[in-house]
Amino acid sequence: MATYSKRGYKAPKEKEVKDDAVENVMIDEKDSATAEVFSKLDETASKTEDWVAKNQKIIIGVVGAITLVTVGYFAYQKFIANPKEEDAASEMFVAQSNFEKATNGVASDSLYKLALNGSEGKFGFVKIADEYSGTAAGNLANYYAGIAYLNTGKYDEAISYLGKFSSTDVMLSALAKGAIGDAYSQKKQPKEALENYIKASEASKNDFTTPRFLMKAGKVALALGNKADALKYFTDIKENYENSPEAATVDGLIGLAQ
Repeated sequence: MATYSKRGYKAPKEKEVKDDAVENVMIDEKDSATAEVFSKLDETASKTEDWVAKNQKIIIGVVGAITLVTVGYFAYQKFIANPKEEDAASEMFVAQSNFEKATNGVASDSLYKLALNGSEGKFGFVKIADEYSGTAAGNLANYYAGIAYLNTGKYDEAISYLGKFSSTDVMLSALAKGAIGDAYSQKKQPKEALENYIKASEASKNDFTTPRFLMKAGKVALALGNKADALKYFTDIKENYENSPEAATVDGLIGLAQ
């Protein structure tokens, strides 16, 4: 049996009883669902309070850690990451200019070297990739450096820098994988070249990079004696990329693979 004070209920007035008297009512818990619920709630609340009291230091520590991480992230973005991105972009301008001139065929080798090593008091792609690693500009510098090394015949360096590059841009990602394939091809490592050409063709299904790297994959497969695979790649071009430049010359290669 439990005793509950029934608030708000006033007993009938008697001469000897004061007006503000409160009646104590006896309620059997077995017959009262409400009493049982309140009893359980009281018990649960008591246990919760005990747990909080015992683990107060841990709770405060966790909350403090979350706050510190949140504040730290925004501080890092504002005072470190954003200024670092701006510095990297500023350093990259001259290197990009030299790279673009080199791709247009103007003193290519020397301009690629300037793009890689720096000029006019600005870093080249190699230094930018190292000094600004973790930034978008530093990541892009890996791509530029890899292509510049590929075009100057330094294939191991090209593979290394292109391997460090990552991008959510599927087109650029495909070009990077394809360039790694080109580097392996120049190193006379056809199996590795084929593997990367296939990755490049599958990275983004489009009319530009897909038929281009399917064609390269087919030629390497044919050179390796894998006619069935070569035929598959060439047929894919003919059937699915008929408007691409590669489709115009693929019939002869299909004949060789059959």
